[in-house]
Amino acid sequence: FCRVDPYGFERPEDFDYASYEAFFSRYLVVLTRRAIKWSKLLKGKNSVQKSLKVKRYIRKGIPNEHRALVWMIVSGAQTNMEQNPGYYHRLLEGEKNDKLVEAIKTDMNRTFPDNVKFRKTADPCLQHTLCNVLVAYGHHNKAVGYCQGMNFIAGYLILITKNEEESFWLLDALIGRILPDYYSPEMLGLKTDQEVLGELVKMKVPAVAELMERHGVMWTLVVSRWFICLFIDTLPVETVLRIWDCLFYEGSKIIFRVALTLIKQHQAFILEATNFPDICEKFKQITKGTLVTECHSFMQKIFTDPGSLSMATIDKLRETCREKLLSQG
Repeated sequence: FCRVDPYGFERPEDFDYASYEAFFSRYLVVLTRRAIKWSKLLKGKNSVQKSLKVKRYIRKGIPNEHRALVWMIVSGAQTNMEQNPGYYHRLLEGEKNDKLVEAIKTDMNRTFPDNVKFRKTADPCLQHTLCNVLVAYGHHNKAVGYCQGMNFIAGYLILITKNEEESFWLLDALIGRILPDYYSPEMLGLKTDQEVLGELVKMKVPAVAELMERHGVMWTLVVSRWFICLFIDTLPVETVLRIWDCLFYEGSKIIFRVALTLIKQHQAFILEATNFPDICEKFKQITKGTLVTECHSFMQKIFTDPGSLSMATIDKLRETCREKLLSQG
């Protein structure tokens, strides 16, 4: 059995190889079928038009060999990169904010300590690439600069694209457009979306919302990591990548679909909690096990389990939650 997965992550001591093998042999059939379909769709071209067919294909997963290309196109990152030739390198060559660079460098060894490609001893060592992407982004988007969590996201992008400049533009697509205000110093967008999740749980899984309220557990305590790191370090790599496929195409509502599915699928388990620490522990547990390892069936569930979830509903909830947060100061 391989101790290191294809992305460079070391598997934990208690990794269940048997059930993973069983899952992966089934999933391989799916991947092979998808790869053939995607190759036909792309026909060797470096472009894909948004359509219902493409949306359906993306929900069923983008094969790894096409993933970087499709993310770049559907997120708008490709267009931005083409319209700004040389911009990324100019950012790296320009004047630097020493404080920003220092903050980023401090986080380098903390980023994926369990990934062999990010170790100082690796050749090439991805820490250097990661540092460049984050430094460039901090100077490109001064309102955000650098905030913890961004290192993990940029690191994942580098693992998939294997390209520094593409990772930069994808990071820009996520932080600048797809996730509203998650990483600004006040993190208002992030706090808002955690409250929005609370409201959605009230609507769709009321018993859990009632439990949280009864024990005074704030949503931010149990889900902030889901939102900040977009499920990195929470869910298995393959599952995270499948979520990101949809995130780049359909936007931030995918995060709510995933969160609601995790909560809904484990409703009975969560409701066994009898106190505050117990609830927090249950939320840690629900991100493990076969439900999330079986990424293909999990992704089918996120589009059926939570029921209808329109962007209009989310925008309306965001408005009221943001106002509430601002009034609380």
